[in-house]
Amino acid sequence: MSAADDVRARVQARVALCTRRFDALFAEYFDTLDEVLDIPSFGRFTPECLTLLRELSMRGGKRMRVVVLHEAARLVTDGAVAGLDRAALSVELLQTHGLIHDDLIDDSATRRGGPSTYYAYRDRFPGHPRAALGLTVLAGDLALALSLRALLDAEAEPGVRQAMVEVQTRAAADTFMGQIIDLERDFAAVPPDLDVLHQVADYKSARYSLLAPMQLGLLAAGEQLKPYEGELRRYARLVGICGQMRDDYLDLFGDGEVMGKPTGTDLRDGKHSYAVAALLAVVGGRERAAVESALGDAACTAETVAVVRAIAEERGVAERLRADMRRYAREAAQVAAGWRSRWRGEAVTFFEVLPGWSVERAR
Repeated sequence: MSAADDVRARVQARVALCTRRFDALFAEYFDTLDEVLDIPSFGRFTPECLTLLRELSMRGGKRMRVVVLHEAARLVTDGAVAGLDRAALSVELLQTHGLIHDDLIDDSATRRGGPSTYYAYRDRFPGHPRAALGLTVLAGDLALALSLRALLDAEAEPGVRQAMVEVQTRAAADTFMGQIIDLERDFAAVPPDLDVLHQVADYKSARYSLLAPMQLGLLAAGEQLKPYEGELRRYARLVGICGQMRDDYLDLFGDGEVMGKPTGTDLRDGKHSYAVAALLAVVGGRERAAVESALGDAACTAETVAVVRAIAEERGVAERLRADMRRYAREAAQVAAGWRSRWRGEAVTFFEVLPGWSVERAR
């Protein structure tokens, strides 16, 4: 085994251990949630909502936000850090909120190998679409409230606890604005340029998936954020761009069986993703007509998606996206490498390796 492979193996072992530990913590959290909430005695809707939150939260997911949180704390110390468990719960509950509302916005039937919360409610109330819609929104809202409540209950100094709540509240607000500009992007008369796509990736994903967990981990470990704000944001933005590019790449060029969902979703939904925007920038004539005909066609067949994919591959879009992802990943790794003089090397290694993982993943 090479030195690089040994490093990656040790990092992966830490990731696996952190994931297993958190899954047990998350299950315990839901088991004891009735001790936290003053649940109304009337009716079945509230218990059903909590059951749906638990099912979605516990059903898969890579837990990389939790890993990022813990590794950020390990930048400062390898000892026990008060408040990390509650911060981890907060991070994943905010993710649950995001998934519920994402699936509602996108009218997605499945999530993590099971029904989305929206479709679960649609099945429960087939003759009451407004009730299904309203209950889905409320389920997502409850997950957000629980996310912030988890931090308020953290075993940390009051000043640290307040700073953590501020970080997570800001991350939630940034994510909501990211969703808004994501929708606006697809109304543009022309495909968006890279700056727009990067802003969407930053606001919609990077700030809550990477920046906030890093900030929470550092705060819990007693580190001050202000001196490092710029480089943390730059790192998170670069990795977020890599991750969103990979998502968009896989949606057109990935293996549906490996991903557990069909390809071509962005095409059918009319989304100007990185892959779609890159393709529209290089095609013309009949090829462009074929792409534009598929874009926004909810009934677009797998065969049509395959035709668009073939055009994209022929025009070098897949290769270009892979090259861009690798370039942004290298830039992010270089930012992390600059932390070695300040923070613990073993944890810095994780942040050097992480961008490459976001590029290499198959789903």
